[in-house]
Amino acid sequence: HITPEKFYVEACDDGADDVLAIDRVSTEVTLTVKKDVPPSAVTRPIYGILGTIRLVAGTYLIVITKKKKIGEIFSHAIWKATDFDILSYKKTMLHLTDIQLQDNKVFLSMLNHVLSVDGFYFSTTYDLTHTLQRLANTSPEFQEMSLLER
Repeated sequence: HITPEKFYVEACDDGADDVLAIDRVSTEVTLTVKKDVPPSAVTRPIYGILGTIRLVAGTYLIVITKKKKIGEIFSHAIWKATDFDILSYKKTMLHLTDIQLQDNKVFLSMLNHVLSVDGFYFSTTYDLTHTLQRLANTSPEFQEMSLLER
């Protein structure tokens, strides 16, 4: 969900009430609940957050807007991110000079080129950041940690 003040990322899991709130001014990230999302927010589906990047115009949020299932590992779905959106935290670009606007446009073009290259894979239930051999040699405590904590 997008408002002029915040980005709200809502989990689509059954029973999930948590919402990630990202302040577009302070860039502070907090956890809130669905009822805190304003009804006026523009809503659109995303499949994940790739990250943030700071360019000339300010901070941008990079989200995955399309995905394709490419296989499974131990019954865990593995997805390929096939399309992205780059969302500006700033509401306007009026604070930039013409040169800054041009530089920002070039950087966005370069970023779009990098995102168009194959190779962005993810899983919401399996740890793709560690090899199977490494996972086999980890402690039970590590195995019990959420993917985010790892």
